[in-house]
Amino acid sequence: MSEPARTTDTLHAPTPVLSVGPVVLPAPGRAVDLELRVSAPMTGNELNQLPVILLSHGLGFSNHLSSLHGYAPLADFWAARGFVVIQPTHLDSRTLRPQPDTPGSVAHWRTRAEDMTRVLDRLDAIEEAVPQLAGRLDRSRVAVAGHSMGGHTASLLLGARLTDPHDGATVDLADPRIKAGVLLAAPGRGGDALTAFTAENYPFFRTTDFSTMTTPALVVAGDKDDSAFLTVSGPDWHTDPYVLAPGPKTLLTLFDAEHGLGGVSGYDVAETTDENPERVAALATLAWAYLRSELYPGDDAWQSARDALTAGPAPVGRVESKEAPGTPSTG
Repeated sequence: MSEPARTTDTLHAPTPVLSVGPVVLPAPGRAVDLELRVSAPMTGNELNQLPVILLSHGLGFSNHLSSLHGYAPLADFWAARGFVVIQPTHLDSRTLRPQPDTPGSVAHWRTRAEDMTRVLDRLDAIEEAVPQLAGRLDRSRVAVAGHSMGGHTASLLLGARLTDPHDGATVDLADPRIKAGVLLAAPGRGGDALTAFTAENYPFFRTTDFSTMTTPALVVAGDKDDSAFLTVSGPDWHTDPYVLAPGPKTLLTLFDAEHGLGGVSGYDVAETTDENPERVAALATLAWAYLRSELYPGDDAWQSARDALTAGPAPVGRVESKEAPGTPSTG
């Protein structure tokens, strides 16, 4: 990672985006082959130039947002500003009509993370399927982002662990190729923080352990996101991946935001209860800037975006951070 730092001023301007889907990766042993959407800037053809974001969808009531077809407000923004965004359709997607009695269906917390590992294992195949990407991926700069259940997926890839409710084994799905992450309205701790419904229907949530999630991450939580059917802890539950994980971590609390964080899962989505395009744009910018500065040490994108979007008479939210153990906090 010896490339000279580049600032937000030179990279913030959007460029046209190429988006290809479905890209199909054969997946022996998986219920169906793995389908992806790949979005990338059309310009910037230098070799090994483009960092990668793996974007994991959440669940929800819509038929197609929980798939490669969702999360356009984030994918479009990030791809237009220099990232290759890869979005898999996980096996719990409504587009696949998952059946509760399908063998392995209750373990999609695991298959989701395995999907992302498979993507990283098959980047050559993705480049072959999208010739415009040939030789352009910077494989040393990979991040993961996820919303809601996708945030849980991202947390496992960043180092969080859990106990498999079927056999009692401790599960470690961390992928060292992933250098940073963004957790959007991600689930928090288990135990007495869960509702009876969650403990019974999502038993893997009971034992989530963030103490091993050491990879740098931006945790995004809405201060009105009570997720009452999942947790008895209120909006603070979604800050657990920050509070309970070691540094380096950053917490962005969005003011007046509910679970949709303004509408990250798609444009004009009916199930968004707090639609706010300005909030989504601010979030997309802050997440982009955070990943720029994490993947390119010395890049000033995060500091610039943080100063611009959390200051003034009506800030979008507040930011706090903590460094790795043994390092003084930056506040």
